[in-house]
Amino acid sequence: MTGTPPHPLRATLPGLGVCLAGAGLAWGLSRLLQGTSPLLIAILLGAVWGNTRPIPAGLVGGITFSSRRLLRAGIVLLGLQLSLTAVLDLGPAVLLVVLLSVGVTFGATVWLGKLLGIGLAQRLLIASGFSICGAAAVAAVESAVGARKTEVATAIGLVVLFGTLMIPAVPFLGGLLGLPERTLGIWIGASTHEVAQVVAAGDAVGSSALAVAVTVKLARVLTLAPIAAGIALHARRTGPRSGGTMPPVVPLFIVGFVGAMLVRTAEVLPADALAAAQVVQTVLLSAAMFALGLGVQLRSLLRVGRRPVLLGLLSTLVILAVSLIGTLVLPLG
Repeated sequence: MTGTPPHPLRATLPGLGVCLAGAGLAWGLSRLLQGTSPLLIAILLGAVWGNTRPIPAGLVGGITFSSRRLLRAGIVLLGLQLSLTAVLDLGPAVLLVVLLSVGVTFGATVWLGKLLGIGLAQRLLIASGFSICGAAAVAAVESAVGARKTEVATAIGLVVLFGTLMIPAVPFLGGLLGLPERTLGIWIGASTHEVAQVVAAGDAVGSSALAVAVTVKLARVLTLAPIAAGIALHARRTGPRSGGTMPPVVPLFIVGFVGAMLVRTAEVLPADALAAAQVVQTVLLSAAMFALGLGVQLRSLLRVGRRPVLLGLLSTLVILAVSLIGTLVLPLG
């Protein structure tokens, strides 16, 4: 019968397949470019396509599905990387460094962004990405703040820029300061934006620095749940988003993230299952980032101006300073 709309699944599959293919390409390139996150490569690949070729209408349904559903599923699986036992084993002093790094950086970024005249949504996205876990944190709070695609792309682009610069900078500065390897690993984990960037910086220092840096970074990821819930509560208090909808008090995928974290802490899954889940999580988040990249318009980004870039620089300096002071002053053991 003519004029019959396609089945929702059939309409979703082409775009979904394209996003998964983009994730696979990003994964392959990340193997060649050691220390580069496939998530960041994926959004860059999507942006290249979105700005050089038109996107066929038949792909839109799957692209939208990937940028929302796959993203949230990937964040749930991210919880399986977090063991509360391993985080608590860091000790109270290191955990205090983590809390100060995240809390002070988040608050200072939101405040400094206000002084610079940047909108609240953009400030919250940059604050989340720089204080917690980079691109995944930006995407996790995007739905709660009702951000535009350009604002999301700007925040992720800034994470790429400043996080990449930190890979050589933090080990170099740590060497100049004469920091012991473990202390330098704590500083790397408490300050560097993306997990992949932490791995690259820690590996440049040594195996013991790498191990503690990754654990400290995952402790920062742990704060994603309460911060995302707090942003959602703030959004509900300040009124409905465009279209009259209200974000949930605690997004369902954040509940799933906490549940997955508790499963990992209980140690009920074998190592092979955890390794497979990590691969699936990376693929899902990469596909979601590719979908987000397709919506990025370079001309719109160029109109953003220098203020978000300045905010990214200031936020990076804040987290570097707070985490360094913490590692130097507190008895880390």
